[in-house]
Amino acid sequence: MPLRIVFMGTPEFSVPTLMDIIGQGHEVVAAYTQPPRPAGRGMAETRSPVHEKAERFGIPVFTPKSLRNSEAQDIFASLDADVAVVVAYGLILPPGVLEAPRDGCLNLHASLLPRWRGAAPIQRAVMAGDGETGIMVMRMEEGLDTGPVCMAERLAIGPDETAGSVHDRLSALGGDLMVRALGALERGALNSVPQADAGVTYAAKIDKAEARIEWSRPASEVHNHIRGLSPFPGAWCEMEIGGKPERVKILRSTLGTSSGAAEGEPGAVLGDDLSVACGNGAIRIIELQRAGKKPMSAEEFGRGAQKPVRILA
Repeated sequence: MPLRIVFMGTPEFSVPTLMDIIGQGHEVVAAYTQPPRPAGRGMAETRSPVHEKAERFGIPVFTPKSLRNSEAQDIFASLDADVAVVVAYGLILPPGVLEAPRDGCLNLHASLLPRWRGAAPIQRAVMAGDGETGIMVMRMEEGLDTGPVCMAERLAIGPDETAGSVHDRLSALGGDLMVRALGALERGALNSVPQADAGVTYAAKIDKAEARIEWSRPASEVHNHIRGLSPFPGAWCEMEIGGKPERVKILRSTLGTSSGAAEGEPGAVLGDDLSVACGNGAIRIIELQRAGKKPMSAEEFGRGAQKPVRILA
């Protein structure tokens, strides 16, 4: 018998899981998502990707600003759900919500817990230079991503892979994993294992203030910083292009072969291929984005940019 499910999610990352659940024939009785917010150049009220997709399938959509009040919790309980599936929803679930579904709340989390609990697990894993990450189905409790784990899939992170690429792969993998977990739940066979006490790290929300590139850091750290913040918010630096300063986002890079100090001071552009000296070693810029323009390859930039090009400290 299909499960009665309340789906709770907001960004594009959540959509494949919602679609896979619908495709398996479960009854999604409601979707909870963040309220519409101003976005774009015109700052028009924009609904979340989950909101848009749920309405296309005729699923009732709820957009409360908080779930802490009794009225919101009564509405949630009245949905009579077997289980709530939570994927990057964005609101804390109070006990009255966590305890309402008959089989509790299952969360899809994009890390290998207990590593990278919190808001930005994908970006933090790439920024830290992790060679592996994963996605897990977890039974939710009041703590921040502390619940026992039911199922997991591992995913290798390529040495030049960006957070955007890892995001897309985990999003697709997560939908399949959650569907398998729900199948096990239907059969009464969904087991869970407590998280380890050792190895806990926290993935703090990305602050735009940390996006500026510090060329004095070792090349490996600069490279991981760039790819961990690509495509959003985008690691950036100031370049002097044809005598004019300009803020430029660096979207993709690779480690260079320079030894660093012998090639130039940190931030020195070492050649036409846009290799840049770091505190130790160098990186080579592969893709960048000038203010107000579309992303372009370093080769395209080299053909169109006025010379000389210099990075400003």
